[in-house]
Amino acid sequence: MNSIWELETFYRKRDIIIVGAGFTGLWTAVSIKEKYPEKSVLIIERNAIPLGASSRNAGFACFGSLTEVIADSQKMGWEKTRQLVEMRLEGLKKIQSYFKNEEIDFELTGGYEILNNDELLQKMDEVNQKLSDITGINTTYSLVQDKIQQFGLGKSEFLIENPLEGSLHSGKLLQKLLEKCQELKVEFLFGTEVKNILETPDKIGVQLSDTLSVDANQLIYCTNAFSSNFLEKEEIIPARGQILLTEPIENLKLRGTFHYDEGFYYFRNLENRVLLGGGRNQDFKTEETTAFETTAFLQNHLENFLREIILPGQDFKIAHRWSGIMAMGSEKTPIVKQLSERQFCAVRLSGMGVALAPKIGEIVAEMV
Repeated sequence: MNSIWELETFYRKRDIIIVGAGFTGLWTAVSIKEKYPEKSVLIIERNAIPLGASSRNAGFACFGSLTEVIADSQKMGWEKTRQLVEMRLEGLKKIQSYFKNEEIDFELTGGYEILNNDELLQKMDEVNQKLSDITGINTTYSLVQDKIQQFGLGKSEFLIENPLEGSLHSGKLLQKLLEKCQELKVEFLFGTEVKNILETPDKIGVQLSDTLSVDANQLIYCTNAFSSNFLEKEEIIPARGQILLTEPIENLKLRGTFHYDEGFYYFRNLENRVLLGGGRNQDFKTEETTAFETTAFLQNHLENFLREIILPGQDFKIAHRWSGIMAMGSEKTPIVKQLSERQFCAVRLSGMGVALAPKIGEIVAEMV
């Protein structure tokens, strides 16, 4: 049984409860407290630290490779694709406006994409024209063949550059967001799992155990791939991204963030190490999971990719392996909506949470 002191402080009723302390939950809390400083906001996170995709990603500050943008336009149409690119780009700008580059290791090193046929190159001028008013430059994507050798890449026919993309340290960004939340007097319950939700006409009850619950006026789900328990009617497909990181490599040529095969492979330099992730298109069904594991099949596949594409003819050793869980759907538009009188959600960020979350937080703040 809890004490009266606990019940009247840590477990007292709040104006808004956010479930999930990843990028979406933290940016949503910041946006709400900046718009409504008088509202009390509590974030409930079942893990000891933010997890899911936010602290387990590759640290890309990107808004879409050429082939990804083309694929999205063919699936969703240009209007939705342009809106998505604009939201991602504005999100990256917002991150830079809140935090100094050195605080989050933000580097505008350029984003690159490897292509091995010229079919989609024929559409590059059209894509540049469609995005020019969003990116502010006439040539968002350009061919940079000389950099293939400069970066030491193998089995790469064409290399596309996007000068507006870069990389950052996801852990440091999460820490700065937590500091911002504390500055704004957002409260937290870490290591606390939500067991059940009960909405009545006058409140939301968030059950934490058989004998303990905390009430709120409104509740926002920011649980991304881990939302199926709460949002059974929404199309949310978990997608595990496996990653490996090499030991330091002497005279590493690679610099920047890179995509390959419509973004199914992604790699970058982390100082003088190579970080590589992806390949889930080799085993889609197995990777539709919320289990934080790596598989021998995909890790071996990624090591072969390292040997053939990124570090041909070079020796390397693997220092770390891990996985993160993204949320996908039939299209890449996030699900941000009101679910009932008192419940809202901001989920399914399709592997673009770093860039999308700052703007999604603003949208949710307008809704509540």
